Amino acid sequence: MKTNIKKKYKFQSEIKKLLHIMIHSLYSNKEIFIRELISNASDAIDKLKFKYISKPEKYINNKKMYIRIKINKKKKKISIQDNGIGMTKKETIKNLGTIAKSGTKKFISSMKKKKKNNKLIGKFGVGFYSSFIVSKLVQVKTKKSLKKKKKPILWESKGKGKYSISYTKKKKYGTKVTLKIKKKEKIFLESWKIKNIIKKYSDHISTPIEIYKYDEKNKKYFWEKINKAKSLWTLNKNKITKKQYKNFYKYISNDNLNPMIWIHNKIEGNITYISLLYIPKKYNINIWNKKNKNGLKLYINRIYIMNNAKIFIPNYLRFIKGILDSQNLPLNISREILQNNNIVNKIKINLTKKILNMLKELTNKKKKYEKFWKEFGIILKEGPAEDLENKKKICNLLRFASFKNKTEKQNLSFKKYIKNMQKNQKKIFFFTCDNYKIGIKSPHLEIFKKKNIDVLILSDKIDEWMMNNIKEIKGIKLQSISKLNNTLKNIINENNITNNKKNKKFIKKIKKILKNKIKNVYLSKRLTKTPAIVISDDKDISTQMSKLFIAAGQNIKPLKYIFEINIKHKIIKYIKNINNIKIFKKWIKILFYQALLMERGTLENPNKYIKNINKLLILNYIK
Repeated sequence: MKTNIKKKYKFQSEIKKLLHIMIHSLYSNKEIFIRELISNASDAIDKLKFKYISKPEKYINNKKMYIRIKINKKKKKISIQDNGIGMTKKETIKNLGTIAKSGTKKFISSMKKKKKNNKLIGKFGVGFYSSFIVSKLVQVKTKKSLKKKKKPILWESKGKGKYSISYTKKKKYGTKVTLKIKKKEKIFLESWKIKNIIKKYSDHISTPIEIYKYDEKNKKYFWEKINKAKSLWTLNKNKITKKQYKNFYKYISNDNLNPMIWIHNKIEGNITYISLLYIPKKYNINIWNKKNKNGLKLYINRIYIMNNAKIFIPNYLRFIKGILDSQNLPLNISREILQNNNIVNKIKINLTKKILNMLKELTNKKKKYEKFWKEFGIILKEGPAEDLENKKKICNLLRFASFKNKTEKQNLSFKKYIKNMQKNQKKIFFFTCDNYKIGIKSPHLEIFKKKNIDVLILSDKIDEWMMNNIKEIKGIKLQSISKLNNTLKNIINENNITNNKKNKKFIKKIKKILKNKIKNVYLSKRLTKTPAIVISDDKDISTQMSKLFIAAGQNIKPLKYIFEINIKHKIIKYIKNINNIKIFKKWIKILFYQALLMERGTLENPNKYIKNINKLLILNYIK
């Protein structure tokens, strides 16, 4: 049987683009390939530990785990070897020939735009391919750590669109990555350089990292340990430097930026655990993807169990990165068991409170919190609906724009809004819209601007849903200004004009024309510059909420609005005196569709609206 024949494969098309950009672009920080390969080796060892615990009859566990680096200056090669779980042929093709679920298209487009492309590597699961930045040939020898023997595999590529796979000889289980270093990158063949890189990025890794070194005195080679090989989170907080915390974050998150803030806690008692939680500096591109792997790295008594354990933090805090090490959970725990475990629920409650307290402290640093809110505020807005127990704490963290604040930056808290309320103001007013620039010019605000009553301008898609779940703050109810109720009627003072006999006749004529298109007609004083608007009844859903339902694919009944007329406006005064019923109808329909356009941003039949305008123009101005 032929076992040595190399079979050639083509890379996934996106990898071809990726490799071309990597190899032909300039990188300000080429050394990250060491970090990425060591990170992969560490993960392989952690996976084997976990697999052996859950299925000792299937896997082989090495007594001494290690990551070993060997440099050959003459051949210009560097190899990184581990005795972790290894790979089968199928896994090798899957892991090294394709990039699945990694957002590669976005990665490639980002690399084209940015000069410092290295800041993106790892963030999309493409760290292994950074090897081609410094090497002209990459070889991967791997053997799966199974009791049922599988043939070792040799994977080779020059990073030019193809790779080959063949069977090879390998006594020890695990994976060995060998790089043929480019001439201009010979600095990476210096042992001092490799040591410095490892101490910079990987000093905290619990597996010993060793480099092959020659002892001049004893005239022999030996393996020298480089890293401290201690689990950082188990050390005393007072003995951990800021630099160590930051480097550890980069290791667990594949983020090249430093974290914004972190908390490190050890809880002892009935439930004993250590948590080290970070808030990233920047928004993760995949955070809205339902299949995206968010969550904590879970350890039990320092033994790695799983990545992306989502169950320990609520979904509205999914931007949190970090580790959790518990002494109270069984080593063979699965994701299914986690979901129904009482200890997990207690840990989740405690971690949530810790994170919310950390955010509360961050609000004291105004500029830093503004940066946090810009990146993660829209995610935190999911909190009031998701976490009823902590709703009050979450609401204190929320920030908004308002028309009196004169900026689209969301930096106004409920506390500050309440402090600035007018003496007789009984509600917190808000207005939901598609964007701030449209919202700030909405006719709905006219009376509030006139009376100097501030209104929160809410332009995120989630805002309407969020406000419906908050309802009140410190006993003060929230009120949408695009919905009509008694409070709003008192502010806009409309009852006295609607009861006028002449006005009643005018309203009756309008109702007859618009019929079932509307719910009611009011003559209002709320408008100062605009002739007419439409608003929702307090019992009906709002325009923004209906947009959300439609976007989600739900069928909802067409909204029937209340049509409000500004009786003092010149156009309305003119229309009121029109005796020709056909012309009167056209004017009313134009005003109604104009109001709908302002409210919705679109019309079901814009052609009909334009035809009515053109007819009026012909009647009045063209003879």
